Amino acid sequence: MWRFIDAGQGSAAYNMAVDEAVSVFVKKEAAPPTLRFYSWAAPSVTIGYFQKITEINVDYCRLNDIPVVRRITGGRAILHADEMTYSFSVRTKGQFCGGLLDSYRRISAAFYGAFIKAGMSPELTLNSSSRRLSSKSPLCFQSASYGELSIQKMKVIGSAQKRWIDGLLQQGSIPFSIDRHKISRVFGLKDTGRTMAGLTEIVPNLDAAQFRNVVRLSFEETFNIQWSMSSLSLEELSLARELEEKYLSRQWNFRR
Repeated sequence: MWRFIDAGQGSAAYNMAVDEAVSVFVKKEAAPPTLRFYSWAAPSVTIGYFQKITEINVDYCRLNDIPVVRRITGGRAILHADEMTYSFSVRTKGQFCGGLLDSYRRISAAFYGAFIKAGMSPELTLNSSSRRLSSKSPLCFQSASYGELSIQKMKVIGSAQKRWIDGLLQQGSIPFSIDRHKISRVFGLKDTGRTMAGLTEIVPNLDAAQFRNVVRLSFEETFNIQWSMSSLSLEELSLARELEEKYLSRQWNFRR
């Protein structure tokens, strides 16, 4: 039995802290594999663990009350707003005993099935060297990496992963709509091009709640599991509150 948590809104620091806390408990088998959906109390930027803070217009973000938080997962930066955000924590055994690319492929298969069920025609990138735009771009949605999905040549999901010997955490963003003007300002881009799309650009009458349910069901089918609808344990919540201080600190967020 795997665990599903539909968490609702949270601040940027809190969302990142909860994902890390859940991964800690899953790794030590104090919690089952966990899929968590959540959203953002305000538009927020997360940057990859290895990314330089100078790639973000932090002055613009500060003046416009856009929090900037560093993830523990890799990848590039994302402006989170009107979207479905997910995290998936699992031990690296059984179906996930393979390496990085194998786990990306398996998780992407669940999302691929969900997009099909929602009436879309996704394309799955399975070329580990695939990049559509310059790797110099700080923006996640300007290139499709291995295991990521595109529709009509536009990226619709961005994911990043953190791996340990005994577990992994994958975080991802599926935009419903995209504020291209704000993205241009945050990332200093003259033109975001047509490299990304929100799902409502493809399916204008998309029901967000129904889509989240389709994703949950697709995970069940893909991994042949059943969900236990749940929430954070008191121990996970306590750890998340401790970790939140890290994600609020300049020392962590501006470390590179």
